[in-house]
Amino acid sequence: MSQALHDLLDLLDLEQIEENIFRGRSRSAVVPRVFGGQVAAQALVAAGRTVPPDRPAHSLHAYFLRTGDPGAPIVYNVERIRDGRSFTTRRVVAVQHGRPIFSLSASFQAFEEGLDHQVVMPPAPDPATLPTSEDRLRGYGHLDPAVVERFLEARQAIDLRHVDEPPYGRFGEPREPRSQVWFRTNGKLADDASPDSVPADPHLHVVLATYVSDMTLLDSVLLAHGRGGWAVGDVVGASLDHAMWFHRPFRADEWLLYDQESPSSSGGRGLGQGRIYTRDGRLAVSVIQEGVVRVPR
Repeated sequence: MSQALHDLLDLLDLEQIEENIFRGRSRSAVVPRVFGGQVAAQALVAAGRTVPPDRPAHSLHAYFLRTGDPGAPIVYNVERIRDGRSFTTRRVVAVQHGRPIFSLSASFQAFEEGLDHQVVMPPAPDPATLPTSEDRLRGYGHLDPAVVERFLEARQAIDLRHVDEPPYGRFGEPREPRSQVWFRTNGKLADDASPDSVPADPHLHVVLATYVSDMTLLDSVLLAHGRGGWAVGDVVGASLDHAMWFHRPFRADEWLLYDQESPSSSGGRGLGQGRIYTRDGRLAVSVIQEGVVRVPR
């Protein structure tokens, strides 16, 4: 396991300071603010700590309210909304400097049998044939080296591979508003402790997918307009809201295909939607996010 993955797992391991109150650390992302995927993942950890382990998360709905300060801890207040026979609901508010920066509602469900169908996984090349993030980023001579290093640092714990050129790799002409990435953790998450892995419960795999889900979802908005994004400074953006539905079990340390598209952008906002599939074609997660996407004046 990489040191970066150890550090990420440590970042997601919250400190409990009261029965329904947890505290997490922060760190900078590619831009000088707390990465939205980190706050969402930590909030889901906090919610999960108050739910029986036999009830995995099946959905979350969240709003990003204020920019997070990477230099300050984040306090997560959990409200136990409902404990039903089949479903458990939690609401979490993340607070910094006395003000809410993020809110999340999450629902958990006890396992049950039911009707089962899904859309077919789209075609995608084998992830082993694709360049790594480091190979791609270091090959872009038009990017500021400092930006490249921030990207690489933010993704050290995740092996993320674009199927096609990302927005900042080739921009200037509009492309189809679709993108695909393969991702997995940079190291194994074992079900029992071993020298080169760490024990993991099913909820951790869901938390890690939540963390990654915010990395590339709005890229398809940029592709539609030939914009390179925050990496080249031709747009200013931030996540507004985020929703996920967890359909089937999966492992975050095995390859997952994140198929993404943007059906619309207007009013300074862009909408991205994605589906995450296991390598054998099972639909594991659906994701929708809207974000601010503004062209600097």
